[in-house]
Amino acid sequence: MIPDQKVLFDTFLHVLDIVGTFVFAMSGATVGVRHKLDLFGVLVLSFVAATFGGITRDVIIGAIPPAAINDWRYLTVSIAAGLLTFYRFPLTARLANPAQVFDAAGLALVAVAGAGKALAYHLGPTAAILLGMVTGIGGGIVRDVLVREVPVVFRTELYAVTAFAGAFTFVAGTYVGVPSNIAAGAGAILCFGLRLAAIKYRLKLPVSPGET
Repeated sequence: MIPDQKVLFDTFLHVLDIVGTFVFAMSGATVGVRHKLDLFGVLVLSFVAATFGGITRDVIIGAIPPAAINDWRYLTVSIAAGLLTFYRFPLTARLANPAQVFDAAGLALVAVAGAGKALAYHLGPTAAILLGMVTGIGGGIVRDVLVREVPVVFRTELYAVTAFAGAFTFVAGTYVGVPSNIAAGAGAILCFGLRLAAIKYRLKLPVSPGET
């Protein structure tokens, strides 16, 4: 990748990460409002849902301090999304299952951006795919734990699998020579589409029947 292309690609990934942060923050704030948390609690959930997966990724790849803490834009975007959801919840609630829609969009964008950042730090394709998945699901896990729910990734329709599919599509496309922005878009669209299809058709991984 020539220098100008690398700069454009890094900018593209950063935009994906910021947009994903915003929609994930809205999903966290929506959960907070539905659990009747106060404004501080809603903002905490919005920040955690939006950034915890990225913080985990950055710690693993050695990007210290993590971008979500070092870059003021992540906190600003998270707070803005939380305030918008808190004070305009009836507006966001008009969407069908708003938390799930925001969560699916955030999952798609952040999983791809996470895999891209791992590649930028010269990790191999397997590590990049796994870290893309971790980036996508980490915030949602902590969000659900904070409101005393079993994390959605462990109990509902396909979730981590869709993040893995999106990250895999992006990384595989990049390695076979597909332009990075096209590969990233394809991965994000696939992840988002799979997640919404899983919700609509209740697609799940098998669950153990337990004791008989």
